[in-house]
Amino acid sequence: MNNTVDRYISGLKNAYYNAEGKAIWDHFESVKHGASQENLDELKADCPAIPEALIHLLQYVDGTYWRTYGDDDIALTLLGSDLFKLDYYLLSSQQILVNQGDAPYNFQDYLYEGYDGVDIDEKLLKHAKDLDWLHFANCTNNGGTSQLYIDYSPSDKGKMGQIVRYLHDPNEFEVIADSFETYLQMLIDNKFSFIREGSLE
Repeated sequence: MNNTVDRYISGLKNAYYNAEGKAIWDHFESVKHGASQENLDELKADCPAIPEALIHLLQYVDGTYWRTYGDDDIALTLLGSDLFKLDYYLLSSQQILVNQGDAPYNFQDYLYEGYDGVDIDEKLLKHAKDLDWLHFANCTNNGGTSQLYIDYSPSDKGKMGQIVRYLHDPNEFEVIADSFETYLQMLIDNKFSFIREGSLE
């Protein structure tokens, strides 16, 4: 497995334990499984630029967003962002495929020149129809407040593969990391601050 992903999972487990979430984490580890090779191959065929670190994370667990493993429905906080009070579920390989290309439709009312009331990072294109974003995480209120994307269509000030956080009300599109691995490292460096006692699913 990818070294950054290994360190991320190890650190996240410790964060759960430290937040009195040992039973939650242990149950999760006892029932979860990784994405099948068939699903990963389909994902890589459809999204050839998908980061290896995300593939490795999906090999560890095939999503935590109301995901059924055996007889158990799992809704587990696995990710965070630059906003420490926002917690996120990882989408499964199939959910990522189904959502592929949804950004232009979802954000057509927000992303175009002259629209008022939306804060758009200069590293992002401002025309929704031109977006090529990979949707990989929803915040734990079923995605209503925030989603995370990998951006394959940056502006000339951005970087290919940068991580975008969409925040609703106030509407904001912010680049929070230059790559998926840098994003995971940010969460490690922030000591998994999104895992807090009393807030675990």
